[in-house]
Amino acid sequence: MAPSSRSRPTSSPCPTTCRRRGTTGRALIRPAESAGNSSTVKGSGTRAPGSAAFIFIFVTVALDMMAVGITVPVLPKLIIQFQHGDVARAAWFVGAFATLWAAMQFIFSPIIGAASDRFGRRPVILLSNLGLGLDYVLMAVAPTLGWLFLGRLISGITSASYPTAGAYIADVTPPAERAGKFGMLGAAFGLGFIVGPAVGGVLGGIDLRLPFWVAAGLSLANTAYGFFILPESLPPERRRPFSLKNAHVFGSFRLLRSHPELLGLAAALFVMGLAHEALPNTFVLYADQRYGWTEAQVGLALAGIGVSSVVVSMLLVKPMVRRLGERRAALAGLAFGIGGFLTFGLAPTGGIFLIGIALVALWGLANPSFQSLMSRRIDPSEQGQLQGALGSIRAVTGMLGPLVFTHVFAVAVGHGGQSLLGAPFLLSAALLLLTMVVGARVLPHRPPS
Repeated sequence: MAPSSRSRPTSSPCPTTCRRRGTTGRALIRPAESAGNSSTVKGSGTRAPGSAAFIFIFVTVALDMMAVGITVPVLPKLIIQFQHGDVARAAWFVGAFATLWAAMQFIFSPIIGAASDRFGRRPVILLSNLGLGLDYVLMAVAPTLGWLFLGRLISGITSASYPTAGAYIADVTPPAERAGKFGMLGAAFGLGFIVGPAVGGVLGGIDLRLPFWVAAGLSLANTAYGFFILPESLPPERRRPFSLKNAHVFGSFRLLRSHPELLGLAAALFVMGLAHEALPNTFVLYADQRYGWTEAQVGLALAGIGVSSVVVSMLLVKPMVRRLGERRAALAGLAFGIGGFLTFGLAPTGGIFLIGIALVALWGLANPSFQSLMSRRIDPSEQGQLQGALGSIRAVTGMLGPLVFTHVFAVAVGHGGQSLLGAPFLLSAALLLLTMVVGARVLPHRPPS
């Protein structure tokens, strides 16, 4: 249901600017504040606390992803250096590092999410940022491959703060506005990955270790910024005890099964995430084999995909959800995604292929709509556990996707030649069609309040 101008948070005897101080002296957002987070304080000319907090979360996610992205161009070369130029052996370690990182996300996203339900979002976000910064220092000075491996392991754990950022958004945003804010969070994620690798490539040309130092500086500066700026979003009375039976993957999936329609929505997100993996894992090979694109052309196309996706997330999700409602926005996004992947897989020329970029970007309407609908179905004290479960789902697609789509592409090259090169993208289109069928059944016509 699209929000209207008559939608107002429940009135409270405490004004929007009212704060309650905890034992640490840090500000705590009241529920009344969070409901009005998009407004400004009357006569003050300043942003309401919820808005300032959201800006910090946006910056946090963007800087975190930028810090991760900065290391992407140089990590393989550093591994080759440790292997004394043995590229074949280094390639094995690059794959092992990627799998390890995703595995840590899979295991620790539910733990960190559950911890934020118990201790609050603020300490979890700040400690994750601090740990990530110190980890990059470790990777910058790593004397052996073993130390670098340990650093990557810790990076996978501390980077699992993204679910807590999602829970924070759910805490401070009225249900009708969550899809737009989740879209902005996705834009921050994409923005970091657009800027990060470009900066990392430039810095790596100076020194292979320099990107790690810059990533450390970004994470530690962000921690200091958050320490002074970020208020807590989850009041003590809305927290729940930390339980080991909930703080793991299977506990998170129990949560998904315990609420109506939640498991179906999560399954749809899983299939969507798997479909997305065709792009990072086969696009470069496909563009080279089918269109003969140079590295510069491939880079520009990838940048186009990233920038257009960020534009959709930042500028279109909120007005489209307001106009169409979350259900129709999600189904429309899936339809655009199907069209985009079909265009990618069947385009006879590179020019036609580029049309698919705009369509795939509009697919970005779907994910925040699904995520918003899921956040409506659970208690505030379970938001961290839900976002942890979604983090685990993303990690599983990150582990399965490379295996599935590179295998499909290899089979297509070996048996079909040029005619079947687009098979990975056609598979993605089929997966999104499946998601659309499931979504039409599980997406509610009238979302819960």
